[in-house]
Amino acid sequence: MTKADEIKRVFKDLADPVIAEHSRHFFKTGEGEYGEGDRFHGIRVPVLRKYARKYQNISLAEVRQLLASPFHEERFFALLALIRKFEKGDSTVRKKVYTLYLDNLKYVDNWDLVDISAPYIVGPWLEMRDKEVLYRLAQSEVLWERRVAILSTFHCIRKNSFHDALSISELLIHDSEELIHKAVGWGLREIGKRNVTVEKAFLGKHYRDMPRTMLRYAIERFTEEERKKYLQGTV
Repeated sequence: MTKADEIKRVFKDLADPVIAEHSRHFFKTGEGEYGEGDRFHGIRVPVLRKYARKYQNISLAEVRQLLASPFHEERFFALLALIRKFEKGDSTVRKKVYTLYLDNLKYVDNWDLVDISAPYIVGPWLEMRDKEVLYRLAQSEVLWERRVAILSTFHCIRKNSFHDALSISELLIHDSEELIHKAVGWGLREIGKRNVTVEKAFLGKHYRDMPRTMLRYAIERFTEEERKKYLQGTV
């Protein structure tokens, strides 16, 4: 039995139908919703993290197999395994992980899967490299690829490098999806934690055109008086 097969068996044994039903609602799996058709075992994230540590020596080929699973938790586990390999690996291993990740983005197909992986694989790999791929993803028709684009910049934001985050935010300001509005607003808020002058300069140019959700996330840490001015358009 391969490790991938063993993990699938373990997860099947751990399945909880009550948690699975809650997850189907939480991750919007109904017809026409963003997670349409996704399947769940019903396993909590801390349990998945425990098994990612236990099976940290799983091969990349088997990780790729699990990443293609129809079950959300198996894809989540696969991404945790990729992150561990990336963090512990040398440049050769990191390149393999990054390449596997980008080649299989179609399986990174919900906001939690993007959020746990893009800032910890794509962001670090591209830190000192050309970031053209992020600008391409930001203009993708696929919601999750656009979210990967903005979430990947969080790594550089944490290093106080804001240029690409701001440029990609500009590309996404008129996006039609609320999950992108939230991600961009979140990124702007993170920039503001480190340099509020930079955030306010960006908002000064764009806040009147932003979707309200994006703006609310961006100004979340401002004073109540400042928030009112931005929301009323009187800054």
